[in-house]
Amino acid sequence: MQVQVNTDDHIQGGDSLAQWINDEATSRLSRFRDHITRVEVFLTDLDGSKSGVKDKRCRLEARVANRQPVSVTADGDKMATAFIDAVDKLIRALDTDLGRVKDRNGRDTIRNAAEQGE
Repeated sequence: MQVQVNTDDHIQGGDSLAQWINDEATSRLSRFRDHITRVEVFLTDLDGSKSGVKDKRCRLEARVANRQPVSVTADGDKMATAFIDAVDKLIRALDTDLGRVKDRNGRDTIRNAAEQGE
């Protein structure tokens, strides 16, 4: 699983922030590593150089093999808070999306078979 970090001009942290995000994303999303090919992280400061309430935004987009990308967004007072909230949302979204592929007994569903042309 590849993690790609994109920031705007107002985000401070550089390589250390990117490394922390890479480590956290890899750790927290480890159970999906067989399904996710890439996670794109977009960090933005909504107020620019001013500080405000929930002015940091993190958008995560997970590229899932043979599925549509899954995207979530979270805002926070600090970049770390926005990132952690976004990862939590992404985990729930992936559970929902990938859960539709399997039935309750772990077998492929008819929906999955229809998508593959069987």
